[in-house]
Amino acid sequence: MKPAPADWPRIAPSLYYRDAAGMIDWLCGAFGFEVRLKVEGEGGRIEHSELCYGEGLIMVGQEEPEGQTRYGHRRISPLSAGGNTQGLMVYVDDVDAHCARARANGADIVQPLAVHDYGDEYWADRGYGAADPEGHVWWFAQRLRSAA
Repeated sequence: MKPAPADWPRIAPSLYYRDAAGMIDWLCGAFGFEVRLKVEGEGGRIEHSELCYGEGLIMVGQEEPEGQTRYGHRRISPLSAGGNTQGLMVYVDDVDAHCARARANGADIVQPLAVHDYGDEYWADRGYGAADPEGHVWWFAQRLRSAA
């Protein structure tokens, strides 16, 4: 398999929000993402953005207005979908501090901090789950033990 382009991970998910600009600010403040690129269109509409967390990358964009599609599909926020449609998993260095930061910035902690131990032949992580203000669900974890 050929390598991904420089500065790009092999997989980069896209998330859509009703208020993409506000959510970019929130994701940076609450979860520690950093803006790599933000392309604004008419009226400040976010046409494309790239947010980094370590070597990870997500793209954040504006949801499509009612009745409009792109590539034959309407890209929408969980608020418009009636609930979460995906989950994202991010490894962090200090999950306790990360959770405290997320909570202080208004994240809805949907799964409290806990250790998930899958046995000696697998791994153990400490992590938590959080929903952002528009309903995307995130899982943050810190590896405690790798497979034996």
